[in-house]
Amino acid sequence: MTTILLPTSVHGAPSLPTGVTTVPYDVAAPPPPQAAHADAVVVWGNPDDRLAELAAAARHVRWVQTLAAGPDAVLAAGFAPGAVVTNGRGLHDATVAEHVLALTLACVRSVPGMVRAQAAHRWADELGGLQPLHDPARVRTLTDAHVTVWGFGSIAARLTPLLRGLGARVTGVATMAGVRDGVRVVTPADLPEILPTTDVLIGLLPARDSTHHAIDARVLGLLPTRAWVVNAGRGSTLDEDALLAAVRAHGIAGAALDVFDTEPLPAGSPLWDEPDVLISPHAAGGRPVGWQDLVAENVDRFLAGRPLRNVVPR
Repeated sequence: MTTILLPTSVHGAPSLPTGVTTVPYDVAAPPPPQAAHADAVVVWGNPDDRLAELAAAARHVRWVQTLAAGPDAVLAAGFAPGAVVTNGRGLHDATVAEHVLALTLACVRSVPGMVRAQAAHRWADELGGLQPLHDPARVRTLTDAHVTVWGFGSIAARLTPLLRGLGARVTGVATMAGVRDGVRVVTPADLPEILPTTDVLIGLLPARDSTHHAIDARVLGLLPTRAWVVNAGRGSTLDEDALLAAVRAHGIAGAALDVFDTEPLPAGSPLWDEPDVLISPHAAGGRPVGWQDLVAENVDRFLAGRPLRNVVPR
């Protein structure tokens, strides 16, 4: 008999074979007694302290499936070194791509300025009326805009056709250069060539030692003053102090941020009051689409002793 713990924080249930016992558990509560004998556990939205308690209680777990794309919380929780960790890569492609597109459009179409004007009951003539299609000092449209996506994985592959459909030219940045999904992908070494012509820089980087504050003062300094920065990868990949300095010095036009070094973003953060920074409360994901199919497939693989999908190196 195989026992798997399933969180009640996500809707639905996978279709599992006979002989697999599922135990629902509340991610905000102490681990259930069955954790001591569980073979596998699915993680979604677990608070860090409760996740550490679960890792300590589930001493015999051989597989941990997080539905998040980023496995950092699970890797830090203290599960047994021999437990295989798999992530939710692919489950958030559609929703994150949709949210990133919304943030990007909000920036180039001046939505934050419109909201501020509405709150002041002011008709913002400067945001409407007759405008040039391409203003060298300001990005007003995605038509013919150059969008650079740093962290060119499955989310970027889903996002690119949406950007192209609105007329944007897309360049990807990843650890290896080449052509992926019809997009030219360069390495970070090529940023000095790419960024000076970039209208929107989108960050989709994972949290790793090598990506900590990758978007820093040097990178921001390579962007033209009309450029916007949209970050929906991990908060640790962006130097928030450098971003704030660049916005205030008009080195860039502004930013839309969905992730932060500290979450929730502290009330005292100066980012809240910066008119050219749009704050999104880590809202891009939150809905693992198709998680039941991923878990069901990995259960079949687990029972058969075959390699699991989305294994995270430990």
